[in-house]
Formats: sequence, structure tokens, C-alpha cells
Amino acid sequence: MLPEEKEMEAFYQIAAEHVAVGLHAIDLTGRTVLYNQKMKEIEGFDLEQIQDRSILELFRFEGQESTLLKVLHGGNAVLNVKQTYWNRKGQEITTINDTYPVFDQGKLIGAIEIARDVTRLERIIFQPLKKDAEPITFSSFVAASDSMKRVLETAEKAAASKLPVLLVGESGTGKERVAEAIHRASSSEKPMHTLFCHGTDESLIEQLGKDLQQTSGGTIYHERIDLLSPELQQSLLNVLTQQAAEKGSHFFIASVGEDPVELIASGKLLKDLYYFFSSLTIQIEPLRKRKEDILPFAEDFFSRHRLKFGSFITTLDEQVKTAFLQYDWPGNEKQLELVLEEMTALVTTEEIAGPDLLPPYFKMKVQQSDVRQPEDFLIQPEKEMVPLDEYLLEAERYYLEKAMALHDHNITKAAQALGMSRQNLQYRLRKIKKTIQTDD
Repeated sequence: MLPEEKEMEAFYQIAAEHVAVGLHAIDLTGRTVLYNQKMKEIEGFDLEQIQDRSILELFRFEGQESTLLKVLHGGNAVLNVKQTYWNRKGQEITTINDTYPVFDQGKLIGAIEIARDVTRLERIIFQPLKKDAEPITFSSFVAASDSMKRVLETAEKAAASKLPVLLVGESGTGKERVAEAIHRASSSEKPMHTLFCHGTDESLIEQLGKDLQQTSGGTIYHERIDLLSPELQQSLLNVLTQQAAEKGSHFFIASVGEDPVELIASGKLLKDLYYFFSSLTIQIEPLRKRKEDILPFAEDFFSRHRLKFGSFITTLDEQVKTAFLQYDWPGNEKQLELVLEEMTALVTTEEIAGPDLLPPYFKMKVQQSDVRQPEDFLIQPEKEMVPLDEYLLEAERYYLEKAMALHDHNITKAAQALGMSRQNLQYRLRKIKKTIQTDD
């Protein structure tokens, strides 16, 4: 390297670390080679946590393929794309991305993404599952499943007792709605404040302590306490225990994105902070485990749409119902509502929502998840036999996707169950996905 090139590299390193946009670059294998400070703030990872792991393992993308992988596969820049996805901590992230291929002497060597974080802006402009600033009460929920009925029953008891509550559930399951319903049932006259723990620093926790001393009551909802660092969790616990010792009239609710026992075991959740909130623990199952809630949710959505806009839409047609019930909904109710929003944006005089109203990206997702059934792999005399390679590919696809679903799409756990390395499983899943896209 020439002296002037080495000098310029130092400038580039400083610029990359202090620029107000996130930078994430990967090589041809999907391995991270650049991950600046701003991207750490956006996604909550350190370089050491991600540099040896594929981005497919770290993030769950919704609606479209990762823009980094899209550029890596196509070799063309993808500009000004809004992307919403969930990292492995269960946190939802929304960014506006410009993604470029990286060439060295005409040879593609990787891709780099420039990301502008709009997560908080999205939260301010659009609060999913909460329409027209209407207060959320227990009557706002559609609960057809036994699981969701138990959630509401326990939540009503929590509102009556005013003991600290811990809500457990994946992103998009409506933990914040349950928290507000509990608040409304406990004291509708008092204010409710939310501490968004992602991005929270020491100063915000100190300010929380001052606010608790100056206010006479109300509900404090701590969204995703497991996203705080251990040091900040300790600081928050100190503030809360001091307030509890002074017998304040505040009602404390918190949420986590995973099993709290596993979070404690992995060092992501402080045991004493868990104990503070766990007087009542409410587990909200993901939508894929209570699919009987899907169609009633859609019917309720259409009912509200008719009242607000005077539309005629009443239900989904049978083909769409089948697609909805077969899909796993990684974004849970939030994702379901986003799909319904896009469908109703296109309605005119329709009374039944058919496949033509489905967003194109959702159709693609459903096609990708439309795996064969077990009986498809039995040799039937009346069925025409398929080529061996096609049969083996479908069998592998079926088995791997069932293993992933069984382990909640956790690459590491599924790989262990299958007796293979994480990298091998990732490779096989990518190969299957690429084959499907080629066939389409």
C-alpha cells in the first residue's frame, strides 16, 4: 500500500465510525467485513457478535429479500428501499437503504449498505394495531384461541392487583396493546409512559428516576428490558426498587422478547430485574401457534374498515383464507394487519377480498412456504413418478423447513437437532431458496 493510500485509509476509518448513517458490508460468503458504530446503534449488535455469522441467521426479513443479498446476487445497486426486519433479539427495525455492489478490478467482491434509521419515525407516524388514537381496552382484542383468552384473563387480574407485570412475546404479538389495556383497566385517569429500552442510555434512566419522584402515579411500561445492557439493567433496577421502597403509586409493566429463563441463562437479562417484574408473567404466544385467531382478526379489521371508510368488504375468500392459515406470520399480528391494510387500500366495491388484492411480496412468501405434505413423499401406484433429483430436493426442503419451524426458526437449534453445522444448514436453505426462485 502506498503511503498516501495508507493515510487516506485512516481518514476513511474515522469517517466510517462517526458518520450519521449505518454502514454494513459483506463479502461474497455473506460474512460481515464492515459494521460501523451507527449500525451497531440501529441493530443492537457488536462486530464480534456478527462477523462470523451469516446475516440470514441474525435477521428475519419481511416482505422482501435482504437488500445486501439482493445486490450480492444481482451485482446491481438497489437504492432508496425501505426495509423492515427483525433481528435475533426480536427487535423490529425499519431503515431506508442504499446498497451498492463492491468491485475490485472488475470482479465482484461484496456489497455495502448505507442505512438511515427511521424506526422511531415509523413508531411516531404509524403505531400498528392502534387505530385513530383510540384507547386500547380488553374489548379491543379478538381472542378466539384458548391461549389468547388466558392472556386476557390474566391481564385483567393484573389490572386489579396492580402488581408488577412481565409480558413475554415475540415482536408484533401486541405486548404494548396488552400493557395499555392493563393500564386502562387499572386507572384510566392516570397517564401511561413508555420507556423504549432499545437506544436507552444512563441519562434516560436517571431522568426516569426523577420523573417517578415528581409524579403522583400512572403506569410505566418498559418495552423490551432485555435489550438493555447488563449495566443499564442494574441502573433501572436501582431506580425501580427505590421507588417501590418509597411505596409510590406507580404501576410497572415490562416486556421481553424471549423466554426469560433462557435470557437469564444467556446473560441477557438480570435475574433481579426479572424478579422485580415477575409478580405476574403473561406469555403471549406467536400467531403461528394460535392460528384460530387469524380469521377473526381479519373479520374484525374489515368491520372497523367498513365503519371508518364506508366500504363493503366483509371477509376473505376461501383461497386467501387457506393462504393465511398456512403462512407462519413471523411478524405476528403486526404483519397480518399490514397485509390487510394493503389489501383494503385497493378495494372499491368488493365484498370479498380475493387473491388479486394480496400484496405481491406476500404472494411470493406464501409460494415459498407452500411445502409438500408428508403424503406427497409416499409412492402411490396411481401417481406419476417424478425425477429422483426433484424428489430428493422436495424431501430435503420439507424436512429442513419442518425442523426450522419446530425450533422457532432458530438456525443453531435446528442444526443441532439435524446433526449438522450451522453453516451447512444455512448453505442448504440458501440452495433450496435459490432453486425455487429459479423455477419461478
